[in-house]
Amino acid sequence: MQASRRRFLAAAAGGLLTVPMAGRAEAAGSAWSRVPQIRRRIRPPRFPGRKFPVTSYGAVGDGTVKCTDAFRQAIEACAAAGGGRVLVPAGTYLTGAVHLADNVDLHLEEGATLRFSRDPADYLPAVFTRYEGIELMNYSPFIYAHGRTNVAITGRGTIDGQADATHWWDWSSDPAPSEGPDKKLLASLAEQGVPVAERVFGEGHYLRPNLIQLYRCRNVLIEGVTVKDSPMWNIHPVLCANVTIREVTVDSPRGPNNDGCDPESCVDVLIERCVFDTGDDCVAIKAGKNADGRRVNAPSMNILVTGCVMRDGNGGVTAGSETTGGVRWVFAWDCEMSSTRLERAIRIKTNPERGGYVRDLYFRDIRVGQAADAVVEVALNYENKHTGPYFPYVGDIDIRGLRAERAPRAFYLVGNPGNPIRGVRVTNSVFTEMTEADVVTDVTGFVLRDVWVNGERV
Repeated sequence: MQASRRRFLAAAAGGLLTVPMAGRAEAAGSAWSRVPQIRRRIRPPRFPGRKFPVTSYGAVGDGTVKCTDAFRQAIEACAAAGGGRVLVPAGTYLTGAVHLADNVDLHLEEGATLRFSRDPADYLPAVFTRYEGIELMNYSPFIYAHGRTNVAITGRGTIDGQADATHWWDWSSDPAPSEGPDKKLLASLAEQGVPVAERVFGEGHYLRPNLIQLYRCRNVLIEGVTVKDSPMWNIHPVLCANVTIREVTVDSPRGPNNDGCDPESCVDVLIERCVFDTGDDCVAIKAGKNADGRRVNAPSMNILVTGCVMRDGNGGVTAGSETTGGVRWVFAWDCEMSSTRLERAIRIKTNPERGGYVRDLYFRDIRVGQAADAVVEVALNYENKHTGPYFPYVGDIDIRGLRAERAPRAFYLVGNPGNPIRGVRVTNSVFTEMTEADVVTDVTGFVLRDVWVNGERV
């Protein structure tokens, strides 16, 4: 059961193990000095004390009366008054799409549940959105804002997407109708440079919307709520700046592509004290995909993830696979990750169709109880694509103080032939019960210092 030092070195033969240099350690320490500066810039929005209970506009919390119009009226009244809190009292409120406005805090009191309709028609007309890194017109995300300033979703209530095996999730795979043909069509339209306004999907198509999507917004707060059972990604800020996601619980472990929180092409994001139990990646940092990602060309930068708990999921903290605009300056620390269904703790995924870069990622004091695959995975051959016209730059990854108890392997690091992973430094880390040899190919600058695997220093 033990992987010896000899087995580890044999597995790493395709890469390059180097002796660490003091300068690199100093560079990592200097990088962490960015964190206080980033945190000072991230300030949650504040709202006037005015309150607009949705029940004053006709909402009924019995779970059967559709309250879409009541939510719309309450939000419009709040915005017209100069902002405040749209209050959702205890009860269960059935609704279609909810669109936020400037200076509006949608506040769910404890015992309140937003239960979203299972009828796709309740998410029309189509809105400007993004599906897996490509812009289009599609079904509205269930809670949506576009181009807004000072928006929030807060409280101790629950946001329930009501997706299941016969509503939304069944679009993810065959038998027909499924999203496969529409995904190919959307990718083709983007490659041809068709304007976004002409990429119209929605009715008659099968691309699933997100549960929460905030698009080109500034000063965003999502705090305290529980979200569950999204059609696909749960929380998806896109092209946003100054985003705080705090003390949120994502309880969505069964749904396909049910990522927890996916900041995409965002700047200055804080994700703290959240709990993720997901059907895909817990936190996945993204930046557009392929031709459309090159057209928009907007990176994700200055992303902080701290004090979070990751349970089920394909990855704990992930970058990719939509990396075309670039991902840089990501800091994750003091997180706990463990589940028999947590595939990986730290994950980077991209391929030679994406291009872009993933660099300057820093991890510190990550605790992993159990993972089902590799503790650390960096894969430049995502979707089994090893070559292509747009090789990504992936490197400058620093991991310190990681403690992993049980997993098949510590490292799965796979670059591209002729395009290696450039620099993975692991310091003062322990991998206790690893049962298989590591996989390390097409890697340069793989540095280990004070790293122990199965009781042996490697």
